[in-house]
Amino acid sequence: MATTKQVPWSGIMEAPVILLSGPEAFLADRAARALLERLKSVSPDLEVVELDSSTAGSGELLQAVSPSLFGEPRLVRLWSFEKATDPVLADLLDYLEAPDTSVTLVVRHSSGNRGKKALDLIKSHGGDWLVVTCPELKSDRDRSQFLRAEANAKKVRLDEDAENMLIDAVGSDLAELSAALGQLVSDIGETGQITAEIVKRYYGGRVETTGFELAEHAIAGRRGEALGALRHALNTGVEPVMVIAALAHSLRNMARVGGSRGSVGDVAKELGLQTWQVQRARAQLQGWDEIGLGVAIMEVARTDAAIKGLGYDPDYALERAVDIVSRRGKSAAEMVG
Repeated sequence: MATTKQVPWSGIMEAPVILLSGPEAFLADRAARALLERLKSVSPDLEVVELDSSTAGSGELLQAVSPSLFGEPRLVRLWSFEKATDPVLADLLDYLEAPDTSVTLVVRHSSGNRGKKALDLIKSHGGDWLVVTCPELKSDRDRSQFLRAEANAKKVRLDEDAENMLIDAVGSDLAELSAALGQLVSDIGETGQITAEIVKRYYGGRVETTGFELAEHAIAGRRGEALGALRHALNTGVEPVMVIAALAHSLRNMARVGGSRGSVGDVAKELGLQTWQVQRARAQLQGWDEIGLGVAIMEVARTDAAIKGLGYDPDYALERAVDIVSRRGKSAAEMVG
């Protein structure tokens, strides 16, 4: 049985029929844009037709892919195929029996079994058809690889520390990560180097970076600095949810790494983290014990609920959480003793 060639989102190329498959919308949009640029570089007057599978009626797809009078190249993009109407499903199956050579058809399908017959037909066709995978990037390792690829494409060097800080500062959303990197590149220029100092300087006033730095103080036991940073953050409009998210992220990685044994590389592979993340979590664990870490994690979870509407005084709850984390889960009496 034939199998259609499968490539990652970054490997998209010209083909008569292309399936963009997977839940990550940003990667699918990026792949679709890259294909459009490739096609337009060859045919500047390329006609582009967009169709929404969830609303298109009978015959609309067949009309879009029908041969033009002079055979001009055309790109037809069929979006949201996971929500396709019955007429679209029937029209696509009809078209796939004999695709037009002047048309590039892109079918975007995020998830689910809707349209399975057509999807299976594309995946098993072989020949010069193409399946482009757009998986969700779940782990920090995946997001690090994405950032590195973005940096390489922009011809800049991204230091590991800067990569670490950027992910912690901006979060997991790929669009935001890409935009943040783009802003840094525009600031330093291509062929430059992005260091942790540059990221810190550029995002020094951002909410997420403030939360990250506060978490670093608290986890290291620098109670006065952590509480001072918290008061400054709240006075300058930082949302409490961003602070607690930074604490939770660091504590969670510490718990995961603390419960694993082996070399840095083995632990990173097992947990889906980067080696620097394992090294940082191990360094942060110095001075912590299992009970204290458990207490801190539970307090942060309670505080997260409190600042999302289940508590009467979110600011007080947040200050208490930062205090407990700064004491490494121990009471004031235990600290003295």
